Amino acid sequence: MSMERDEFSERLKIGPDSEVGVHHREKESFRGISTRKKLRILTASAVTQDFLDEICELENLEWLTLEWPITAESLEGLTRLKKLHRLKLDSPRNITDFTPLTRIFGLTRLEIENAKHLFDLRWIRPLKDRLEMLGLDGSINTTQKLESLDPLDGFAFSELSLVSTSVKDKDLSPLITCRNLSRLQCAKAVSNFEGFMALADARPDMACQWFDPDWWPGRKWRGGPAR
Repeated sequence: MSMERDEFSERLKIGPDSEVGVHHREKESFRGISTRKKLRILTASAVTQDFLDEICELENLEWLTLEWPITAESLEGLTRLKKLHRLKLDSPRNITDFTPLTRIFGLTRLEIENAKHLFDLRWIRPLKDRLEMLGLDGSINTTQKLESLDPLDGFAFSELSLVSTSVKDKDLSPLITCRNLSRLQCAKAVSNFEGFMALADARPDMACQWFDPDWWPGRKWRGGPAR
């Protein structure tokens, strides 16, 4: 083994035949990760554009988690990962264009957390019939702000997470047509009492803690059966 390969092993702490790997970047420590061609599952943090570009050479990746902080500016390279079906992005603060994610054709689970430039969801429509799970969450200290859930009308997912998220128009009605949606995990700020109760009446098959009037002290829903 060459000295260069020895240095890769020491810095990456991911073996040449590893299928699962974790790497927290420190300066240029990620160099050579593109040689770990057998990786199927990778968790990476402090991801710069150069780091992401190397990750996008790992054609066998199926599950990719990019943890805080993500400073890369483009997600275009992810479209090269033909086997990728699960993706999580934590705090992609410089990403302004999320449309490349719609060209990851095997994607079934997508989680985006604390995305500074994620407000308008119209870009997400091509994923309507592909996603089984979608997360659009904020962080402990930052609320994820969304304009509207209207672009999610009719989505096929069974699980939706909107934790630490607020929705400008407070309208939950687009979720009525998400016929597979059985679990809604969200912040109270996503809607108001009336909005949650109306969705509960329209979709009694859906589970959400805010459908219980007991979570709303002093409020009583008169539009349908209490939960």
